[in-house]
Amino acid sequence: MERVVVVSGGGTGIGRATAELFARQGDQVVLVGRRAEVLARTAAEIGGKDGRVAALPADLTDPVQVRRLADEIVERRQRVDVLVNAAGGNALYHPGPEPLEGLAATALQWTENFRVNTLTAVLLTEALKPHLSSRGGRVLLLSSIAAYRGSGSGSYAASKAALHPYAYDLANELGERQITVNVVAPGYIQDTEFFAGQMSDERRRLQISQTLNKRAGTPEDVAHTVHWLASAGAGHVTGQIIQINGGAERGR
Repeated sequence: MERVVVVSGGGTGIGRATAELFARQGDQVVLVGRRAEVLARTAAEIGGKDGRVAALPADLTDPVQVRRLADEIVERRQRVDVLVNAAGGNALYHPGPEPLEGLAATALQWTENFRVNTLTAVLLTEALKPHLSSRGGRVLLLSSIAAYRGSGSGSYAASKAALHPYAYDLANELGERQITVNVVAPGYIQDTEFFAGQMSDERRRLQISQTLNKRAGTPEDVAHTVHWLASAGAGHVTGQIIQINGGAERGR
């Protein structure tokens, strides 16, 4: 039976790989995020001509736009079986148009990271929560190895770590409806836009050297883990954080 799968940040990187895997398995996929052109291009590339993949742009930090988006999803698909919150980023790699210093820079970085990593997931999940399919619904949130080891600046790691208690509370709330809620926390994943071209060769080698299997992760590594957590076989797995980092969290 095909499911309705909503993927935020589904235009590129981990979100795209996840959306493509669900679509390939025959599910209906809705890509959401703020970049309309990127979403539309991805929908066309992974959805073919049968309309199985739709693109609905919205700013997921804006409650009004998220409410409008949720209403449109429900109007089109009637329900949501799987929600994957993959939207996010690090404000450190995307500074504002005007350089700031001191406490002003700190406030902007912390505020922006919580907006793009925490608020996007919470608003979309809360808006779609009443429409999640009981007895089989799935909610997945994308965290990071930084939630365990820090991120250098603190704000990105904190914004991802904030998703962990939210997932625990949500799993408790939705458990009676037989809806599971889990978090995946990747380490270094190559072939994404996350580092905005600022990943040096030296840092890349360091990231890989910290893994036990001596390779970078791929978007497909994360996508397959998400897909399993959304399967019937993972129906008794909830309130968990699954790390996908080749053992790098152990800090070798």
